[in-house]
Amino acid sequence: MRGRPQPGGLGRPRRLSIRARLTLTYTGVVAVSGAVLIALVYFYTRYAVLDVYVLVPAGGGQWPQGVGPVEAAELAVAADDALGEETGALATIILRSAVIALLALTLLSGTIGWILAGRMLRPLSSMSRAARRAASGDLRQRLALSGPHDEIHDLADTFDGMLASLERAFEVHRRFAANASHELRTPLATTQTVIDVALADPHPTVEGLGEVLARVRRTNEANRELIDALLDLADAQAGQAEREEVDIAAVVRDELARLRAQARRRGLRVELALEEVRAQADPVLLRQAVSNLLRNAVRHNVEGGRVVVSTRWCPADGALHGAVRLAVDNDGPLIPAERIPVLREPFVRGRGRSRGAGHGLGLAIVSAVVAAHGGELHLRARPGGGLSAVMDLPAPPVS
Repeated sequence: MRGRPQPGGLGRPRRLSIRARLTLTYTGVVAVSGAVLIALVYFYTRYAVLDVYVLVPAGGGQWPQGVGPVEAAELAVAADDALGEETGALATIILRSAVIALLALTLLSGTIGWILAGRMLRPLSSMSRAARRAASGDLRQRLALSGPHDEIHDLADTFDGMLASLERAFEVHRRFAANASHELRTPLATTQTVIDVALADPHPTVEGLGEVLARVRRTNEANRELIDALLDLADAQAGQAEREEVDIAAVVRDELARLRAQARRRGLRVELALEEVRAQADPVLLRQAVSNLLRNAVRHNVEGGRVVVSTRWCPADGALHGAVRLAVDNDGPLIPAERIPVLREPFVRGRGRSRGAGHGLGLAIVSAVVAAHGGELHLRARPGGGLSAVMDLPAPPVS
């Protein structure tokens, strides 16, 4: 029966560390190269010996006294034998010295290789420690690696970027969970109170029960809108945009048609200046952003107020190399200038966190959609009251 694999690789034989394997590789290359070089030198010294030739006296001179051709030949053979013995002894000495030098060089190369491998892999050790701290919940540390810009430096920068993204995501999640629980607790408590009051009535009437059901329905409708907005915000913050060319003017017309009845009830005047322009965007996310901008302009307007919507193409401006701009201006109550920066946060409204109509997620959704597309969102309080919102999205590439 096969055993179940242990988590984390327990029970498996641990391989040598990368540092040890690199050191062994460096040392092995030096040792093998040195051994091959020693072998070549030894065999050349030992066997590649020149033949010894005994020359006769030049010009037909006489042999030295006591030395004739026969004796000269014998001397040549003896000299050759003696030279062979000396050569062999010399080769042996060279071999021994070279082996000792190779052992010393191998030890030195192993030491140097261990030090160099440690310096090269030090950023990986730092990343490993940072990953363990991140796994325990601490996402604040950064590697901030200095030194030459190489592959390990790029990996460290990528790791720092990942930690920063995780920290932002967890911070948004914590703040979002706290705000969402607060926003949902109130309508649920209201529903429970209405039902408890109806149950406590000893003589309920049809009219009373109908009023209770109507209030519960309105509360549930508000809860449904809040949940839909939460899901839209989650989709936008995920940032997984499938981009294609989208006619933003057509999207504006479709969403205004959905809001026409609400605008008519409040006596709002809607003015349009729409150019036929296309954005490079995710159709679903773009529709969410446009819908929330327009609903925000209608919902937070004044009776008989005005909504001005325009679309146009803009040349290179700021971080965008050509953009499609959607501008929505609406009348409304005065918004303090210091509140403009926080309007992008979830559950924040123009006059406070929990006051006013709506769920306070509209501009947060728009901001997340714009960020997912690499665009820009500009908010400005209008001097006479109301808000001016300008959304710039990338234009399609020019073919």
